[in-house]
Amino acid sequence: MKVIICGAGQVGFNIARYLSGEGADITVVDRNPELVQKISDSLDVKGMVGFASYPEVLEAAGARDADMLVAVTYADEVNMVACQVCHSIFGVPTKIARVRNQSYLDAVWSDLFSSDHMPIDHIISPELEVAKAIERRLQVPGAFDAIALADGKITLIGVRCTAETPILNTPLRQLTDLFPDLHIVIVGIQRDGKGFVPSPEDELREGDDVYFISDSRHLLRAMASFGHEGQAARRVVVVGGGNIGLNLARTVEEKHPHVNLKLIEVDKKRAETVARDLEKTVVIHGDALDNEILEEANVKAAETMIAVSNDDEVNILASLLAKQQGCQRAVTLVNKTSYGPLVGSLGIDAVVSPRAITVSTILQYVRRGKIRSVHSLADGFGEVIEAEALETSGLVGSPLREAKLPDGVLFGAIVRGDEVIIPRGDTVVRAKDRIVLFARANAVKKVEKLFSVRLEFF
Repeated sequence: MKVIICGAGQVGFNIARYLSGEGADITVVDRNPELVQKISDSLDVKGMVGFASYPEVLEAAGARDADMLVAVTYADEVNMVACQVCHSIFGVPTKIARVRNQSYLDAVWSDLFSSDHMPIDHIISPELEVAKAIERRLQVPGAFDAIALADGKITLIGVRCTAETPILNTPLRQLTDLFPDLHIVIVGIQRDGKGFVPSPEDELREGDDVYFISDSRHLLRAMASFGHEGQAARRVVVVGGGNIGLNLARTVEEKHPHVNLKLIEVDKKRAETVARDLEKTVVIHGDALDNEILEEANVKAAETMIAVSNDDEVNILASLLAKQQGCQRAVTLVNKTSYGPLVGSLGIDAVVSPRAITVSTILQYVRRGKIRSVHSLADGFGEVIEAEALETSGLVGSPLREAKLPDGVLFGAIVRGDEVIIPRGDTVVRAKDRIVLFARANAVKKVEKLFSVRLEFF
């Protein structure tokens, strides 16, 4: 597969890292020579310095025979024009653009990106995706990640093991016997900064970050097995009234009307704009690092503080101050990758990475075959993939114990109609089953082949 990536920032770099590691032919275009040099030195990709929307630059990057364009520069307009040029002049089949400005995404202008106007196949809005990701986590107290799969029938959960986790120091193969109503499959463990796919003999330890797949109907029971039995938050304080904070507040008002929501915004004009846009949320103008403002927001009585301002340092410090005052849980947006490991040790409960969320969203459009959704875990550790089993797949018709799965692949769940099946060795996959599995990064291409229409794609 030949892919042109416009933009060598964090998102462009990580998309290039994923795809080049899988053997794709990647060309990255950016007008910043330093970023191009960095990506060329770090990855097996071709780097080009140039303005990503210029036809001659795209032609030099190989647009005439490219399979896909991923436009993730910092300028929405450059991303959109690059897609238009690649469609009108070069006929690139798939075009993905990151669009940040919410004005372009207003439903009033929904025809803008149609095939007759500006043909972009998939639009990624980081602000909307991050707001959705945080709203999902609000529904599962104790989880640092929560992703609905298979139309909500399955949930992927990320949770940290503490000293109170009841299933510590127990071989995973014994969990079914000890907890027969525990409908989960543990697919990945992060320990001391390293990730691995667990074997039946592995045990969970305090401090582990565990990813498991659960039947959504049994989610409360699954969380209780990790020592988290709290109800969804009813009192929430949001720091930051930017696009993420505003979209999050809108979503909470719409989907969780029982939640008492307060939003702190330091800029007066923006606070006034947000207050006009929201119906029930109490908007407070002030500095979230000011104890008086935190007291006005009554953070000591809040179950959750969500810090999503444009400043990482403000997010981190506001979260720590809120917890110091008595807030039960802090969810913190952090853009700088170097802060990630530090934040967890400070006592912040969940870190939100816009870069990681954007990369995950883009990957689901890059993957081939009957792959419905993709979620990247722990900065490249692996991917949770939801796919449809085809009649031509070698998985169909035989017990899973006989399936020749690549190393680093673990089945998490099978959805057959309305039935959720936790897979065992004697489980037989049928055509049209929706399968949720985990794959280490180096096994993803092999998983794609398992779910591809052979004559169409290979």
